[in-house]
Amino acid sequence: MLDRLQALADRYEKLSELLCDPDVTSDTKKLREFSKEQSDLQETYDAYMEYKSVTEQHDAARAMQNEKLDDEMKELVKMELEELTERKSELEERIKVLMMPKDPNDDKNVIVEIRGAAGGDEAALFAADLYRMYTKFAETQGWRVEVLDSSTNDLGGFKEIIFMINGKGAYSKMKFESGAHRVQRIPTTESGGRIHTSTSTVGVMPEMEEFDVEIHDSDIRVDTFCSSGAGGQSVNTTKSAVRVTHVPTGIVATCQDGKSQNSNKEKALQVLRARIFEKMQQEEMEKYGAERKSKVGTGDRSERIRTYNFPQSRVTDHRIGMTLHRLDAVLNGDMGEIVSALTIASQTDQMEKGEYAAHVD
Repeated sequence: MLDRLQALADRYEKLSELLCDPDVTSDTKKLREFSKEQSDLQETYDAYMEYKSVTEQHDAARAMQNEKLDDEMKELVKMELEELTERKSELEERIKVLMMPKDPNDDKNVIVEIRGAAGGDEAALFAADLYRMYTKFAETQGWRVEVLDSSTNDLGGFKEIIFMINGKGAYSKMKFESGAHRVQRIPTTESGGRIHTSTSTVGVMPEMEEFDVEIHDSDIRVDTFCSSGAGGQSVNTTKSAVRVTHVPTGIVATCQDGKSQNSNKEKALQVLRARIFEKMQQEEMEKYGAERKSKVGTGDRSERIRTYNFPQSRVTDHRIGMTLHRLDAVLNGDMGEIVSALTIASQTDQMEKGEYAAHVD
């Protein structure tokens, strides 16, 4: 493990040299490539440098214990050694996590699909609440949100909305949101004041580049039609909306929110690539069965993951047994505590399964 960490540190320092090399700084492609590589190594490098420093101080403190010291100095050395031992242990645990295999999609943008499921108009209204929650969360992260396609009902809810979140690390923080989200509240359409339960499904997919998922022109069918608003009424007379069908898989993607046919086609292809990748992932997971299922679930949209209970102002994530009594804050984008808890649960699960490097020693 220490050999791997030292090799990583050597590479980081070599990259620092390369990034000062005129041949690299004048080559945009190399500069971007080396900068990203160093950025990816930064956190682990910093942790390892601190670990080396703490280890040296720890060894020095232990050596001092063998020297002839007065009582006061012995007590000071003992306290320092206890602090250094605790910090060394913390860094070892942190490095274990940092050295775990990283999801190659973690830094990618994401495409999010929210659909009203069980509950009719109330499910569509809740889908709109979820969309607002994610856009507010995106704002706190400095990410940009772009709607790709949407279908509304007469009450302003979403039967379906598809949008992209652009920002570094978007997938790493959003990937645990896939699944069925349940809401318990008194609908605005309910005159008797009874609590109803409705669900909306969320699908989160990493954005795929053309080289990630290759789609041949001969494998797709492109149809154009007029964009439509709520209730299906035509809102323009030009065929700017685009439907792209991947013939081999039957997967379809539609986009009508762009201003031009070309723009809508490109966005529809982005969604199509993401859906094809998602299908490939699901098929891969099915091969390995339950062995691949982690504590935070499979990401299957049919799997109920969270309940939002309005009467009790409660949010419960069923995968990790986490309950927060601040529903309004969560729906207003304050999702950091939930995201962190899910990330830790996933990392812990990987470590328990041995999906990390050996102990630091």
